[in-house]
Amino acid sequence: MADTGVGDAVDTLPAEPAADAVFRPVRAGNAFEETVERLLSAIKLGVVARGERFPAERDLATRLGVSRITLREAIRALQEAGYVESRRGRSGGTFVTYVPPRPSRAQARRVLADMGGDLDDLFTVRRALEVGAAVLLAERGLTPDQDALLTGRLAAVDGAVVDDYRRLDTVFHLTLAELTGSRSLSSALTDARMRLNGLLDAMPMLVRNLEHSGAQHHAVVDAIRAGDPEAARLAVNEHLEGSEALLRGFLA
Repeated sequence: MADTGVGDAVDTLPAEPAADAVFRPVRAGNAFEETVERLLSAIKLGVVARGERFPAERDLATRLGVSRITLREAIRALQEAGYVESRRGRSGGTFVTYVPPRPSRAQARRVLADMGGDLDDLFTVRRALEVGAAVLLAERGLTPDQDALLTGRLAAVDGAVVDDYRRLDTVFHLTLAELTGSRSLSSALTDARMRLNGLLDAMPMLVRNLEHSGAQHHAVVDAIRAGDPEAARLAVNEHLEGSEALLRGFLA
Protein backbone atom coordinates (compact mmCIF):
# COMPACT_ATOMS: atom_id res chain seq x y z
CA MET A 1 0.00 0.00 0.00
CA ALA A 2 1.19 3.49 -0.76
CA ASP A 3 2.33 5.77 2.04
CA THR A 4 -0.71 8.02 1.62
CA GLY A 5 -2.70 5.66 3.78
CA VAL A 6 -5.79 5.86 1.57
CA GLY A 7 -5.88 2.10 1.35
CA ASP A 8 -8.76 -0.09 0.26
CA ALA A 9 -11.07 0.15 3.24
CA VAL A 10 -14.62 -0.91 2.58
CA ASP A 11 -15.98 2.66 2.65
CA THR A 12 -18.31 3.57 -0.16
CA LEU A 13 -18.46 7.06 -1.60
CA PRO A 14 -20.31 9.53 0.60
CA ALA A 15 -24.07 9.68 0.22
CA GLU A 16 -24.11 13.47 0.42
CA PRO A 17 -25.98 15.21 -2.39
CA ALA A 18 -22.85 16.90 -3.71
CA ALA A 19 -20.83 13.69 -3.99
CA ASP A 20 -21.65 12.96 -7.62
CA ALA A 21 -20.98 16.56 -8.62
CA VAL A 22 -17.68 16.77 -6.74
CA PHE A 23 -16.32 13.32 -7.54
CA ARG A 24 -16.94 13.57 -11.27
CA PRO A 25 -14.33 12.54 -13.87
CA VAL A 26 -11.42 14.91 -14.39
CA ARG A 27 -9.90 15.87 -17.72
CA ALA A 28 -6.86 13.85 -18.73
CA GLY A 29 -4.73 16.88 -19.63
CA ASN A 30 -4.72 18.26 -16.08
CA ALA A 31 -5.41 15.11 -14.10
CA PHE A 32 -3.28 15.94 -11.06
CA GLU A 33 -4.45 19.54 -10.72
CA GLU A 34 -8.11 18.69 -11.21
CA THR A 35 -7.91 15.77 -8.79
CA VAL A 36 -6.55 18.14 -6.14
CA GLU A 37 -9.36 20.57 -6.94
CA ARG A 38 -12.03 17.85 -6.62
CA LEU A 39 -10.67 16.69 -3.27
CA LEU A 40 -10.46 20.27 -1.99
CA SER A 41 -14.06 20.82 -3.07
CA ALA A 42 -15.13 17.74 -1.14
CA ILE A 43 -13.36 19.07 1.95
CA LYS A 44 -14.55 22.66 1.77
CA LEU A 45 -18.15 21.78 0.89
CA GLY A 46 -18.31 19.25 3.69
CA VAL A 47 -18.91 16.25 1.43
CA VAL A 48 -16.14 14.74 3.53
CA ALA A 49 -16.28 16.63 6.82
CA ARG A 50 -13.48 17.34 9.27
CA GLY A 51 -12.56 14.13 11.06
CA GLU A 52 -14.14 11.90 8.41
CA ARG A 53 -12.30 9.48 6.15
CA PHE A 54 -12.11 9.68 2.38
CA PRO A 55 -13.58 6.71 0.51
CA ALA A 56 -11.50 3.73 -0.50
CA GLU A 57 -8.76 4.50 -2.99
CA ARG A 58 -10.09 2.10 -5.62
CA ASP A 59 -13.60 3.59 -5.53
CA LEU A 60 -12.41 7.18 -5.52
CA ALA A 61 -9.95 6.70 -8.38
CA THR A 62 -12.65 5.03 -10.46
CA ARG A 63 -15.16 7.81 -9.82
CA LEU A 64 -12.63 10.51 -10.69
CA GLY A 65 -11.40 8.61 -13.73
CA VAL A 66 -7.73 8.81 -12.69
CA SER A 67 -5.04 6.31 -11.88
CA ARG A 68 -4.41 5.38 -8.27
CA ILE A 69 -0.92 6.86 -8.65
CA THR A 70 -2.41 10.25 -9.59
CA LEU A 71 -4.86 10.04 -6.68
CA ARG A 72 -2.05 9.24 -4.25
CA GLU A 73 0.00 12.18 -5.51
CA ALA A 74 -2.97 14.52 -5.06
CA ILE A 75 -3.63 13.28 -1.54
CA ARG A 76 0.06 13.59 -0.67
CA ALA A 77 -0.05 17.23 -1.82
CA LEU A 78 -3.08 17.91 0.38
CA GLN A 79 -1.38 16.18 3.29
CA GLU A 80 1.67 18.41 2.92
CA ALA A 81 -0.63 21.46 2.82
CA GLY A 82 -2.35 20.41 6.05
CA TYR A 83 -5.77 19.48 4.67
CA VAL A 84 -5.62 15.76 5.44
CA GLU A 85 -3.64 13.25 7.45
CA SER A 86 -2.96 9.56 6.90
CA ARG A 87 -3.49 6.96 9.61
CA ARG A 88 -2.40 3.39 9.47
CA GLY A 89 -3.93 0.27 10.90
CA ARG A 90 -7.25 -1.49 10.55
CA SER A 91 -9.25 1.72 10.88
CA GLY A 92 -6.71 3.82 9.00
CA GLY A 93 -7.06 5.86 5.84
CA THR A 94 -6.95 9.50 4.84
CA PHE A 95 -8.84 11.80 7.21
CA VAL A 96 -9.78 15.44 6.77
CA THR A 97 -8.02 17.80 9.18
CA TYR A 98 -8.80 21.12 7.49
CA VAL A 99 -9.87 23.96 9.78
CA PRO A 100 -11.28 27.06 8.02
CA PRO A 101 -9.47 30.34 8.70
CA ARG A 102 -10.86 32.64 11.37
CA PRO A 103 -13.51 35.00 9.98
CA SER A 104 -12.20 38.42 9.00
CA ARG A 105 -13.05 41.15 6.51
CA ALA A 106 -9.49 41.08 5.21
CA GLN A 107 -9.77 37.36 4.49
CA ALA A 108 -13.09 37.85 2.72
CA ARG A 109 -11.63 40.60 0.56
CA ARG A 110 -8.67 38.40 -0.36
CA VAL A 111 -11.03 35.61 -1.39
CA LEU A 112 -13.09 38.05 -3.45
CA ALA A 113 -9.97 39.42 -5.14
CA ASP A 114 -8.87 35.87 -6.02
CA MET A 115 -12.30 35.34 -7.61
CA GLY A 116 -11.88 38.41 -9.77
CA GLY A 117 -13.94 40.66 -7.52
CA ASP A 118 -17.25 40.09 -9.32
CA LEU A 119 -19.89 39.52 -6.67
CA ASP A 120 -22.73 40.32 -9.07
CA ASP A 121 -21.70 37.47 -11.36
CA LEU A 122 -21.60 34.98 -8.48
CA PHE A 123 -24.96 36.10 -7.11
CA THR A 124 -26.60 35.99 -10.55
CA VAL A 125 -25.38 32.46 -11.23
CA ARG A 126 -26.46 31.28 -7.81
CA ARG A 127 -29.94 32.79 -8.18
CA ALA A 128 -30.48 31.29 -11.60
CA LEU A 129 -29.46 27.83 -10.41
CA GLU A 130 -31.18 27.73 -7.01
CA VAL A 131 -34.40 29.46 -8.04
CA GLY A 132 -34.57 27.26 -11.12
CA ALA A 133 -34.08 24.09 -9.08
CA ALA A 134 -36.78 24.99 -6.55
CA VAL A 135 -39.28 26.01 -9.24
CA LEU A 136 -38.65 22.80 -11.16
CA LEU A 137 -39.18 20.67 -8.05
CA ALA A 138 -42.41 22.52 -7.24
CA GLU A 139 -43.64 21.89 -10.79
CA ARG A 140 -42.73 18.22 -10.79
CA GLY A 141 -43.49 17.32 -7.19
CA LEU A 142 -41.44 15.04 -4.95
CA THR A 143 -41.50 11.27 -4.68
CA PRO A 144 -41.80 9.86 -1.14
CA ASP A 145 -38.07 9.06 -1.12
CA GLN A 146 -37.18 12.55 -2.31
CA ASP A 147 -39.44 14.11 0.31
CA ALA A 148 -37.82 12.00 3.02
CA LEU A 149 -34.34 13.03 1.87
CA LEU A 150 -35.25 16.72 1.82
CA THR A 151 -36.90 16.41 5.23
CA GLY A 152 -33.74 14.87 6.63
CA ARG A 153 -31.51 17.58 5.18
CA LEU A 154 -33.79 20.29 6.56
CA ALA A 155 -33.82 18.69 10.00
CA ALA A 156 -30.03 18.44 9.96
CA VAL A 157 -29.69 22.19 9.34
CA ASP A 158 -32.28 22.96 12.01
CA GLY A 159 -30.34 20.95 14.57
CA ALA A 160 -26.86 22.07 13.54
CA VAL A 161 -24.46 23.58 16.03
CA VAL A 162 -22.90 26.84 14.89
CA ASP A 163 -19.57 25.25 13.97
CA ASP A 164 -21.26 22.74 11.65
CA TYR A 165 -23.99 24.98 10.28
CA ARG A 166 -22.25 26.06 7.08
CA ARG A 167 -21.57 22.47 6.00
CA LEU A 168 -25.12 21.29 6.61
CA ASP A 169 -26.59 24.42 5.04
CA THR A 170 -24.49 23.73 1.95
CA VAL A 171 -25.73 20.15 1.80
CA PHE A 172 -29.34 21.35 2.07
CA HIS A 173 -28.94 23.76 -0.83
CA LEU A 174 -27.14 21.22 -2.99
CA THR A 175 -29.89 18.70 -2.26
CA LEU A 176 -32.37 20.90 -4.13
CA ALA A 177 -30.18 20.69 -7.23
CA GLU A 178 -29.59 16.98 -6.77
CA LEU A 179 -33.31 16.23 -6.59
CA THR A 180 -33.86 17.72 -10.06
CA GLY A 181 -31.90 14.79 -11.47
CA SER A 182 -29.71 17.12 -13.55
CA ARG A 183 -26.01 16.38 -13.16
CA SER A 184 -25.14 19.56 -15.03
CA LEU A 185 -27.19 21.69 -12.65
CA SER A 186 -25.71 19.93 -9.62
CA SER A 187 -22.18 20.41 -10.90
CA ALA A 188 -22.75 24.08 -11.70
CA LEU A 189 -24.25 24.79 -8.28
CA THR A 190 -21.45 22.89 -6.58
CA ASP A 191 -18.90 25.09 -8.33
CA ALA A 192 -20.83 28.26 -7.46
CA ARG A 193 -21.19 27.17 -3.85
CA MET A 194 -17.45 26.57 -3.62
CA ARG A 195 -16.85 30.20 -4.55
CA LEU A 196 -19.60 31.43 -2.25
CA ASN A 197 -18.40 29.41 0.74
CA GLY A 198 -14.96 30.95 0.42
CA LEU A 199 -16.64 34.26 1.22
CA LEU A 200 -19.13 32.98 3.78
CA ASP A 201 -16.42 31.16 5.74
CA ALA A 202 -14.61 34.48 6.14
CA MET A 203 -17.70 36.11 7.66
CA PRO A 204 -18.72 35.71 11.33
CA MET A 205 -21.76 33.54 12.00
CA LEU A 206 -24.69 35.56 13.34
CA VAL A 207 -27.11 33.48 15.41
CA ARG A 208 -30.08 35.72 14.63
CA ASN A 209 -29.35 35.36 10.93
CA LEU A 210 -29.20 31.57 11.26
CA GLU A 211 -32.66 31.58 12.86
CA HIS A 212 -33.99 33.71 10.01
CA SER A 213 -32.36 31.44 7.43
CA GLY A 214 -33.97 28.43 9.08
CA ALA A 215 -37.42 29.92 8.68
CA GLN A 216 -36.69 30.68 5.05
CA HIS A 217 -35.51 27.11 4.43
CA HIS A 218 -38.86 25.88 5.70
CA ALA A 219 -40.69 28.33 3.43
CA VAL A 220 -38.80 26.95 0.41
CA VAL A 221 -39.60 23.35 1.31
CA ASP A 222 -43.24 24.15 2.07
CA ALA A 223 -43.64 25.80 -1.35
CA ILE A 224 -42.08 22.80 -3.11
CA ARG A 225 -44.34 20.38 -1.24
CA ALA A 226 -47.38 22.51 -2.05
CA GLY A 227 -46.53 22.37 -5.74
CA ASP A 228 -46.44 26.16 -5.92
CA PRO A 229 -43.66 27.31 -8.29
CA GLU A 230 -44.28 31.01 -7.71
CA ALA A 231 -44.11 30.64 -3.93
CA ALA A 232 -40.93 28.60 -4.37
CA ARG A 233 -39.41 31.33 -6.53
CA LEU A 234 -40.28 34.04 -4.02
CA ALA A 235 -39.02 32.02 -1.04
CA VAL A 236 -35.66 31.24 -2.62
CA ASN A 237 -35.24 34.82 -3.81
CA GLU A 238 -35.95 36.17 -0.32
CA HIS A 239 -33.46 33.75 1.18
CA LEU A 240 -30.71 34.59 -1.28
CA GLU A 241 -31.32 38.33 -0.97
CA GLY A 242 -30.62 38.06 2.75
CA SER A 243 -27.26 36.34 2.36
CA GLU A 244 -26.29 38.72 -0.46
CA ALA A 245 -27.07 41.74 1.72
CA LEU A 246 -24.98 40.36 4.58
CA LEU A 247 -22.01 39.71 2.31
CA ARG A 248 -22.17 43.12 0.70
CA GLY A 249 -22.38 44.76 4.11
CA PHE A 250 -19.48 42.73 5.49
CA LEU A 251 -17.28 43.51 2.51
CA ALA A 252 -18.10 47.23 2.43
